[in-house]
Amino acid sequence: MTRSELVSALTARQPHLLPRDVEMAVNCILEQMSVAILRDERIEIRGFGAFSMHHIAPRIGRNPKTGVAVSLSAKRTIHFKPGKEIRDRVEASRAHCKIRTL
Repeated sequence: MTRSELVSALTARQPHLLPRDVEMAVNCILEQMSVAILRDERIEIRGFGAFSMHHIAPRIGRNPKTGVAVSLSAKRTIHFKPGKEIRDRVEASRAHCKIRTL
């Protein structure tokens, strides 16, 4: 789902809100989430999941084509851990799909 699709879906569910107001709210939320992640803060949305920054230490890797050792520098990456509720919903839909395809 793209940002514009999210705005459209929210506008459809809340017809009393103007699309520009919904877009502004979505943009503000995403901006605040970005700022928090950059400050190394953890973001937890109950029932959905948690976002956090993971630090990956420098290490020695290998070029898969030649097998030559390559030094990889440290980096930071965003990690998402889904919450129990969303994991259960995904598993339920997955089980439902298996039953329907048999």
